[in-house]
Amino acid sequence: MLGTKYVENRAMEFGKSFEESGPATPIFFILSPGVDPLKDVESLGKKLGFNGDNNNFHNISLGQGQEIVAEQAMELSAKEGHWVVLQNVHLVAKWLSRLEKMIEEFSASGHENYRLFISAEPAGSPDSHIIPQGILESAIKITNEPPTGMYANLHKALDNFNQDTLEMCARESEFKSILFALCYFHAVVSERRKFGPQGWNRVYPYNTGDLTISVNVLYNYLEANAKVPWEDLRYLFGEIMYGGHITDDWDRRLCRTYLEVYMHPDMLDGELFLAPSFPVPPNSDYKGYHTYIDEVLPPESPYLYGLHPNAEIEFLTTTSENLFRTVFEMQPRDAGAGGGAGVSREEKVKSILDEIVEKLPDEFNMVEIMNKVPPEERTPYVVVAFQECERMNILMSEIRRSLKELDLGLKGELTITSDMEDLSNSLFLDNVPGTWAARAYPSLYNLAAWYADLLQRVKELESWTSDFQLPAAVWLGGFFNPQSFLTAIMQQMARKNEWPLDRMCLQCDVTKKVREDMAGPPREGAYVHGLYMEGARWDMQTGLIGEARLKELAPPMPVIFIKAIPVDRMDSRAVYECPVYKTKTRGPTFVWTFNLKSKEKPSKWILGGVALLLQV
Repeated sequence: MLGTKYVENRAMEFGKSFEESGPATPIFFILSPGVDPLKDVESLGKKLGFNGDNNNFHNISLGQGQEIVAEQAMELSAKEGHWVVLQNVHLVAKWLSRLEKMIEEFSASGHENYRLFISAEPAGSPDSHIIPQGILESAIKITNEPPTGMYANLHKALDNFNQDTLEMCARESEFKSILFALCYFHAVVSERRKFGPQGWNRVYPYNTGDLTISVNVLYNYLEANAKVPWEDLRYLFGEIMYGGHITDDWDRRLCRTYLEVYMHPDMLDGELFLAPSFPVPPNSDYKGYHTYIDEVLPPESPYLYGLHPNAEIEFLTTTSENLFRTVFEMQPRDAGAGGGAGVSREEKVKSILDEIVEKLPDEFNMVEIMNKVPPEERTPYVVVAFQECERMNILMSEIRRSLKELDLGLKGELTITSDMEDLSNSLFLDNVPGTWAARAYPSLYNLAAWYADLLQRVKELESWTSDFQLPAAVWLGGFFNPQSFLTAIMQQMARKNEWPLDRMCLQCDVTKKVREDMAGPPREGAYVHGLYMEGARWDMQTGLIGEARLKELAPPMPVIFIKAIPVDRMDSRAVYECPVYKTKTRGPTFVWTFNLKSKEKPSKWILGGVALLLQV
């Protein structure tokens, strides 16, 4: 109703904010990832005659031993009327009270041209709020929030250039097309992180420097070559400029794939779509490109990033869960808040504790189990079973020990320690206690579901170790270390056929059966169940990966038959190399790569962040 200026967030000019500053009013930048406010200060300083060449612009990055340098610069500048920039003051907590005094002192006696600019990162937690109130109150605070949504990101990326940039290259049409594609690529990789691990396995600080340097590289390469060197450009952008931030191989593959999709010769004929119904724009001027974004860019949706709409559901669910969790944790913790007719917090914790202890199975008797199989008959599978039982024992004994201790604490027979306090809070809030999680497998369940899952795992191990027959279908997610089981499949086959282990790989055939249909294990290899697909689904009819259905966030997979084959027999045509992770957090929970049949190009599934999960 109020008009677009309240809705569209285009950055305010720094010059405007500067007019309100003065010797007594410093400017305080609250830093956000990928935004460098110093550029604005430097360019305004140049205009007004404050720069390093005139010796009246002092830029100090704070850290050990720099405090004295900063004090001298401030004293000199307040006297002579210079500008001082103090970067990253959050690194020198002890010196901040001194800084506060100096700001106060020079606000009265400083030269009228004297200006102070301060920058600091926002605190991650309440106990790291260290910037003195006096500094914050006297300063103009500026934060350059990274833009949200594709529309704002694309405009912001294009804002780094101007009409002169577009005209600087002799090969105008190629330069402009690729520059626009680079802006789109930059906007996509920066904004994709909102989708969490389905977007990127890890979070990377892509910044405008990556984009502007890539454009310089593009200019140099186009000027120097008669043909557009597509391969070289994609390598420089994907492996060096942007790839330089990336530490995860799957993220590297994603970055590379984006560039393969957005940058190839078709774009010069206007036949390339950056997103559904968003083609590369025709040759235009700087203003024309901004107008093109306004008029042609489809509304914000996961399609713009190559993702399925389900990714949005996932992202919004996570956001709201975090909000509610925070609200829940801020509830007052008085004894009567347990709900019900006068159930105190301690009584609630005690009843949860008793329930867990009552259901907790006995630990595995390792001596007895190991005596069932003489050493010469121990196959790789048997060794895996032993290791899993030992790990389960470590976890169960910790659960038993800590609960027994807390129980005595609640009865008043032991002093309550901070560990017991943490344990009792976790039980009350339905979280998995830290000491248990440290000895367990990665899991995102809350306590009730986590414990049910634990009992299920123990049951599977009990039935397996009763006779050491491989189960008809193995629950891959039920292991502490699923990799060890997959490696065992290869070892078993290598021993049988006397093949070298390093020349082998796993072949995955997705069957048309579910776990209940399985009569017994295969002659070689194993059947595994309990996997889910995120970002797409498995189409039983065609036996291929298919488009996900709306609102089915992680459809279960049928039973998969896994066997070991020599690497040279591996058929890598028409497959998508699909990463398998233990949980939705992906990244460090990576297990293995399964090759799944696909009619579509693999790039579709790579951009869609398609993966298999062992637990949802």
